Amino acid sequence: MLTVDFSRFPLAPGDRVLDLGCGAGRHAFECYRRGAQVVALDQNAEEIREVAKWFAAMKEAGEAPEGATATAMEGDALALPFPDESFDVVIISEVMEHIPDDKGVLAEMVRVLKPGGRIAITVPRYGPEKVCWALSDAYHEVEGGHIRIYRADELLAKIREAGLKPYGTHHAHALHSPYWWLKCAFGVDNDKALPVRAYHKLLVWDIMKKPLATRVAEQALNPLIGKSFVAYATKPHLPKIAEKTGADAT
Repeated sequence: MLTVDFSRFPLAPGDRVLDLGCGAGRHAFECYRRGAQVVALDQNAEEIREVAKWFAAMKEAGEAPEGATATAMEGDALALPFPDESFDVVIISEVMEHIPDDKGVLAEMVRVLKPGGRIAITVPRYGPEKVCWALSDAYHEVEGGHIRIYRADELLAKIREAGLKPYGTHHAHALHSPYWWLKCAFGVDNDKALPVRAYHKLLVWDIMKKPLATRVAEQALNPLIGKSFVAYATKPHLPKIAEKTGADAT
């Protein structure tokens, strides 16, 4: 289940991509399939081991085109182990709401992104997230949980302040908002409640089968209750300063 829409976020074979806070690796896997040179980074060692196994399985199965590469590694989003301007593309999906120093993370992403490079940022959307917080303290008052709820204009302002130029936004995963509302209402750790189990089956069926009816329904509902807010931005090229010649100096 992808949150980033690659029809709005073009990716070329050979692009060097950082999936920051990759989690289970869903966006990293898609970039690998599209021929990118992918680095999937997360602080969770267990998830990184699983992502590395999937990368190896994808290579063995021939799912990635020739020239594509994939590396999974542990790392700190506030101290990325890469030189300046290392990546053509950076993706950070459903991560920034967990990190106290979100401006520091943005600064690191801008540092490692090449001028002209592209960045995709996704966070939980304000409205659906407020409902979850209102229904359940356990949803967000846990170690490593969500510490803030972004308004769209607030996130875009921080993106601009970091030196990036936003070029598009949208919402995603409307069908997932009711699922999380049910989870919060019945208990975030209570997977046995009938409404939660029934809705989960619906989501799994939708992800596996991709029926037209639910695709159309989600597209229509995304502007209203989309669970995620997605923003795309570029890193501008710095203006070139012409070097003075001897004649200029006289």
